[in-house]
Amino acid sequence: MNRVMLLYPPGKLLQRSEDRAQCNLDAAATGAIHACNDLGYCAAVLLEKGYEVFLRDYQTEKASFEDVERDVRSFRPDMIALSTTNTSVIDDLAFLDRVSGFHKCVNVVKGAVFYDLDPSLLDFLDLKSVSCLVGTELEFVIGALADFYLRGEGKLSVVNGIFYRDEESFVKNPFVCGLNDLDDLPFPARGLMKNELYVRPDTGEPMATIQTGLGCPSGCIYCLTPIISGRNVRKRDVGNVYREIEECYFRYGIRNFFFKADTFTIDPFYAGAVCDRIINSPLHGEIEFTVNSRAKPLEPWLLKKLREAGCFTIAVGFESGSDETLRRIKKGTTVEDNLRAARLIREAGIPLFGFFMIGFPWETEEMIADTERLIRRIDPDFIELHVAMPYYGTGLYEECRKYSVLSGGSFGHDCYFPNTSGTKELSAEQLSELKKKILLRFYLRPSYMAKKMLSAAKTPKVAMSYIRYGLRLVGRNLPARRR
Repeated sequence: MNRVMLLYPPGKLLQRSEDRAQCNLDAAATGAIHACNDLGYCAAVLLEKGYEVFLRDYQTEKASFEDVERDVRSFRPDMIALSTTNTSVIDDLAFLDRVSGFHKCVNVVKGAVFYDLDPSLLDFLDLKSVSCLVGTELEFVIGALADFYLRGEGKLSVVNGIFYRDEESFVKNPFVCGLNDLDDLPFPARGLMKNELYVRPDTGEPMATIQTGLGCPSGCIYCLTPIISGRNVRKRDVGNVYREIEECYFRYGIRNFFFKADTFTIDPFYAGAVCDRIINSPLHGEIEFTVNSRAKPLEPWLLKKLREAGCFTIAVGFESGSDETLRRIKKGTTVEDNLRAARLIREAGIPLFGFFMIGFPWETEEMIADTERLIRRIDPDFIELHVAMPYYGTGLYEECRKYSVLSGGSFGHDCYFPNTSGTKELSAEQLSELKKKILLRFYLRPSYMAKKMLSAAKTPKVAMSYIRYGLRLVGRNLPARRR
């Protein structure tokens, strides 16, 4: 009993490795799937403990249930562990029921949806095929779970952040975030991952995700990060990060990276040290990377280092063009801060990806118009616009409850299909139409399209990527009355 199967089940293309975002890329205007590092880390931990491991990302491969059944019958796992999201949890549990119909084993389900959940909410889920629910970082508990279930070693009662079945009910252990040292983990088992599935959006080249840190000291009311990963930022040793970059480059031929952190630039001196390590290495000029950032803190000296080290895009969560909304979501920034950050990034010569949100429960149509005006003033290279999604456990969830706009339960929703009836003044349908119009008005400007195609003229692969994303954007955001 030493076989563990790690998987993303077939279905919608979801950012399952991103506990705080869980983005539904099937509905997104832009964006690219990130590598399944959560499974990769689990595989590496289990391999070190002597388990036989099978890993497959069925959703990104666009594989079918028949592929799953064939693999399960061949591998005969003693444990299956899958990564779920708020969007997919109901479907994923039904998936496990289907698997259990022809193969019985221990089933573990990991997802932010289970973090410190009120146990009464479990009654809304069909858990008959599940042995354990994990709401914390699975890579730090998978070894203990496998040892208990497959080798009869240890106790589940001491494992952080899980619900485990005890006869016919589930027992909830304490959920404590921010306990784990990231340097204790082995590198993700990329030899088991199909690295060619995870690509840089513009060039289509393989792009590895490297986790540099976890946690965020900010208190944005819509974000799961402080709840799941804590407000204390845990950072990996710079040398440890660089060794993983080397492994990706020399062993797997990967030269593009997403440096994943809840906010990579939150500690500018750490971010600068990572850049310095690259700049002073043989890989300087050989690799490129993208990072996420807040509008504050962000200074010219760090942006200069990022550009020199190979940063090809910075993604910033600007969120809103309304100072009132920025204050109420506890973003810690102002509209002027957003404009300053965008100007500095432009001056550094780094392409900018802007994230924005509309549909907070107090918002009016004029506040949303302020956000569209900010988008035009910043003029990012790319944008994504989300409707505010109140995840259970966040301050936004409580605000939506206060405004009586919660709708549709806690499970099965995301920022493209949120569980709200709209805002105090706008219906969900009106928000959806406003979002579509803002996206189309931004991306279909003749000046924008000409600029993008001109920049890609010398690189046919990039030009084709722009065309492909453009067609997808238009197809997904035409107003309903035109369909």
